[in-house]
Amino acid sequence: MSEEHPRILMVKLSSLGDVLHALPTLEALRAAHPLAQITWLVEAAYAPLLDKHPALDQVWVAPRLRPGEIFSGANPALLGRLLGRLRTSHFDVVIDLQGLLKSAVWVALARSPRKLGYDRTRELSYLALNERLAPFDPEAHAIFRYLHLARHLGAPANPPRLRLGLGAGTAVSHLLPEVYVKGRRPLVVLHPGARWPSKQWPAAAWARLGDRLSSNQTLGLRVAITGSAADRGLAEEILQKVEGPAINLAGRTSLAELAALLRQASLVVTPDTGAMHLAAALGTRVAALFGPTAPWRTGPCGEGHAVVRLGLDCSPCFQRRCKAPRCLTDLAPETVLAACEKILFTAKVNG
Repeated sequence: MSEEHPRILMVKLSSLGDVLHALPTLEALRAAHPLAQITWLVEAAYAPLLDKHPALDQVWVAPRLRPGEIFSGANPALLGRLLGRLRTSHFDVVIDLQGLLKSAVWVALARSPRKLGYDRTRELSYLALNERLAPFDPEAHAIFRYLHLARHLGAPANPPRLRLGLGAGTAVSHLLPEVYVKGRRPLVVLHPGARWPSKQWPAAAWARLGDRLSSNQTLGLRVAITGSAADRGLAEEILQKVEGPAINLAGRTSLAELAALLRQASLVVTPDTGAMHLAAALGTRVAALFGPTAPWRTGPCGEGHAVVRLGLDCSPCFQRRCKAPRCLTDLAPETVLAACEKILFTAKVNG
């Protein structure tokens, strides 16, 4: 773009990990175009990640469009406000970072001479574009898939930069027992839930890991279990078998509170989830359990993390469901524990 003050609309609606992966693209666009007016269109659940982000001028919130619907069921006030903004605003370029029908709807409605994204994206979403890049290497990490679009617009090929708009001052002390708040013992967060059934490590394995971590006298750990409200039963099942200090926070944290908790943790153990990416973005070390997905595509970014996987011939399969998900059911708690202890001991020595 040659304009001195280009107006850029980034469309990345969801999900948690995907929005985090797109943040380096925002940083790259800002570095290339310091005087640009950059707007990000995102669903309400993930808007807190962008709130007051120093590289962003505006955050527009889009209603969530579910499969089989376009505008039916959307919040009328939110929908009307967004449609009004799209009708009265003009952008020099619109970038579709989602590549789905739900993003193509907004890209098509936006006023811009350039609508940029990848060709042959899912659900025929590329039909809303008038500037299509060749399909990106599917084996590359998602961060670079998005960054490539920024570099097409003149961004330098610098290392990815990732900052969050979430404030660092969010308090979580009201969620924690006094011993967690005043104690000096390191906190380990277990985040066992995953939207794909094939990503789920057995509850008994989580319980074994949590018990071994909480009872480690050398490290003196405290354990917190996080997740959505739907994960609360799973967290209780795990908690019942953990004898050391542990608490169930599943379904009790906002996104900002979860981020504050992950920020103060010494270690987060999780499958391939948004919480994994959030912890890594906050600089917290992660032990990431991978089975049906590929860590080279969506693994935690940064230094000091551990990817724990069996590497079976059938993995990664990218299947949401599996009749015999051995890639995770055969993953021994002792193997994960060893990775956790290595991270914690390294942090203790270096800290």
